[in-house]
Amino acid sequence: MKNDHSFDGLAGKFSKNIYGTTKGRLRHALLLNAMNDWLPATDSPIIELGSGTGEMALSLSERGYAMTLTDPSTDVLSQAASLLSAYPATQFIQKPLQQLSSIGDYSFIVCHAVLEWLVAPMEALSYIYEKMQSGSTLSLSFFNRDAALFNNAVYGNFDYIARDMKVKKQVRLNPKQPLSPPMVIEHCKQTGFTICAMTGIRCFHDYIRDREMQNSHFEDILALEKQYGSQEPFCRLGRYFHLILKK
Repeated sequence: MKNDHSFDGLAGKFSKNIYGTTKGRLRHALLLNAMNDWLPATDSPIIELGSGTGEMALSLSERGYAMTLTDPSTDVLSQAASLLSAYPATQFIQKPLQQLSSIGDYSFIVCHAVLEWLVAPMEALSYIYEKMQSGSTLSLSFFNRDAALFNNAVYGNFDYIARDMKVKKQVRLNPKQPLSPPMVIEHCKQTGFTICAMTGIRCFHDYIRDREMQNSHFEDILALEKQYGSQEPFCRLGRYFHLILKK
């Protein structure tokens, strides 16, 4: 927990920079699509670990799910509460992931774009497994280190790659610790998870040379991502990697 990233003071910037771009819109749509066949009946509540400003929780609330949002940041939970004001039954828990004892009360857990901000991501993943009830499902996504390397190579950032993709001054909205999918998959297997599905999130969008096309051809890109995002080798190129895991 010590030195894990929090978005206190950055809630507005976070929401604008993530969800106000084609990158954020596409990631959101593709994550919903990847979860679609695995979501429980609408009478089953869902907990979201590291909920951020609540955009995913809003989409799931609109589908009829009772949501519990957790995050260590007061600021982002306050913004999430405003976003979800039409759903007064929504619960909010301001705690870091590693202090949550209620994970086992839910049959479906969402943890998107959280691990890469933690000092000890694999320990956090093991903690989630330990607290989950048998038969429950985890929707997990994380920033893909392998795809980040590939993307930087495509754009000729060779010096950056030679520095192991480390910068002298960390930008607060850049993930602290991108993760390699094979490493996470192996840890999941060793922990005891059953891997039900794997999907790359943004397998094509970020590599398009003409950035204007990311906006002008958004629907075409979305259709392409949905068609190939779960297929090898394309899923490995997703800037985020998504897993459906069962305990």
